[in-house]
Amino acid sequence: MGPIKETFKTIIFAGVVAVIFRTFLYEPFHIPSGSMEPTLREGDYLFVSKFVYGFSSFSLPFGLPIISGRIFFTPPKIGDVIVFKLPLDNKTDYIKRIVGLPGDTVSVKEGILHINGLPVHRATEEGNESTFKGTLYVETLPNGVSHQILERSDEEHLDETQEFTVPEDHYFALGDNRDNSNDSRRIVGFIPSKNLVGKAEIIFYSHNGKARFWEAWKWPIAIRYNRLFLSLIHISEPTRPRLISYAVFCLK
Repeated sequence: MGPIKETFKTIIFAGVVAVIFRTFLYEPFHIPSGSMEPTLREGDYLFVSKFVYGFSSFSLPFGLPIISGRIFFTPPKIGDVIVFKLPLDNKTDYIKRIVGLPGDTVSVKEGILHINGLPVHRATEEGNESTFKGTLYVETLPNGVSHQILERSDEEHLDETQEFTVPEDHYFALGDNRDNSNDSRRIVGFIPSKNLVGKAEIIFYSHNGKARFWEAWKWPIAIRYNRLFLSLIHISEPTRPRLISYAVFCLK
């Protein structure tokens, strides 16, 4: 029984380490839709930092209500790509980009994002990729963070909104695919800090969906090699992508 016992202990130990790693360090997530294009694409797999904003009950497996509020909290910044639990059900994982902090006013007018009454700078991106249905822009937020967004036009339903005032201890977030995203303009609303799961940091794997799981012979041509181990900190700089040397849940 010795070898069996040792094997059992090894499996238990590995399981405990995996739970600790996913709970307190990094957790993998899968992108199943295009709401964050062009920054994130359907078929991307991410590592999300769990410790960067501290911890809440939603950091724990199954959302165990052990933690009241949030501990070791470091507030997110404008421009951060966050994973959070949808406030409507506190269960569904969503991923969006923060554009409004507590006390900020946020609105969209004729497709242009406005923060605290001022329009956010937006410039047409050169070399618009044909894979996207719309126009690529580079948006520069008030703190200097630049990132790409995708617009079908500036006359869509969500291109004209009321002015939202972000409550205390809440955040306002948008999808980078502005005309194809359920975000704080609708469905999501304001995001409580306790609902934050973590910050999206690294794309560790990506595929184009043209190979099913059992079609192993197609895997090599389905992998997007230029997106492997890509840091989201620099993904908004398409001419200078930064590869980093280190190395599931679905998000809306």
